[in-house]
Amino acid sequence: MTKDHSKAQDQDQAQAENQAENQAGERSTVAVLGPGGVGGLLAALIARAGHRVICLAGDETARALRTDGIRVRSGRFGDFTAAVEADTELREPVDACLISVKHTALHAALERVPPEMLGDGLLVPFLNGVEHPATLRARYGAARVAPAVIRVESTRTAPGVIEHGSPFAEIDLTGDSVPRERLDALAGVLAAAGPTVRVLDDEATTLWAKMSFLAPFALLTTRYGVPLGEVRTRHREELTALVAETAAVSRACGAPADPSVALARYDAFPPEAKSSMQRDAEAGRPLELDAIGGALLRAADRHGVAVPVARALVRELADNHRH
Repeated sequence: MTKDHSKAQDQDQAQAENQAENQAGERSTVAVLGPGGVGGLLAALIARAGHRVICLAGDETARALRTDGIRVRSGRFGDFTAAVEADTELREPVDACLISVKHTALHAALERVPPEMLGDGLLVPFLNGVEHPATLRARYGAARVAPAVIRVESTRTAPGVIEHGSPFAEIDLTGDSVPRERLDALAGVLAAAGPTVRVLDDEATTLWAKMSFLAPFALLTTRYGVPLGEVRTRHREELTALVAETAAVSRACGAPADPSVALARYDAFPPEAKSSMQRDAEAGRPLELDAIGGALLRAADRHGVAVPVARALVRELADNHRH
């Protein structure tokens, strides 16, 4: 019995060693454009899982990351520091480049990723809105762009210092023009690093599922400068109307949306929740108003959907936050 137990242990150890060797042989190189709250967390997790990570950022941030790595504080993933490489520009091909800058900074940030340097690597934008995939495909080619949606609360408190506050980090990966096996391979790398990852077939449905929730949340919390709890009580009628408008646009774009489901999600959220657009407004930063509100209005116009509440909110926000 003891011999059998010892033999089983040896077999388990050999299997673990073989698995480690296989994983080492499959080491990926992943670039992260914008190592902030989301990008920094993903960069650190992927590096901790044994992959090579190159963070792309400005000189000051790149120096800090090369010197100190990325320090993460997370109830979900633990507190740890991960060593990463850092540069101001991509200088070699990679397996994937995660794009986690704000939409307002996208155009300038893409100068750090020359198309000729990307090789055959996938571009994975974690951006709000629904129009950025077309922008990226025009610059880098259709087969390289794999849009993603992430549900997480993660903040950069200083260069290379990340506070992950939510008990979850969930990624939906999609890309109508990307071969499924490439999506599955990237999903495997991301999932092994810690986040929950799904590969979804319908890109429009994936992006509009987030947009249908994000647009009312962002527009109303920013317009009134109050957290979600006050929006869903003091501005309930406006929230209900805006959710219905957004769902109608989503359906017109081929993505099913149920207003009652969206309202139930808002009601289940912590009352103190603020949108990232609201936080940007409070900090005096540029708003992603065009990427969220503007994209919603443009889609409504293309499909002839009336969105009077959304149109009024976008106009008021544009008037109130001109830079």
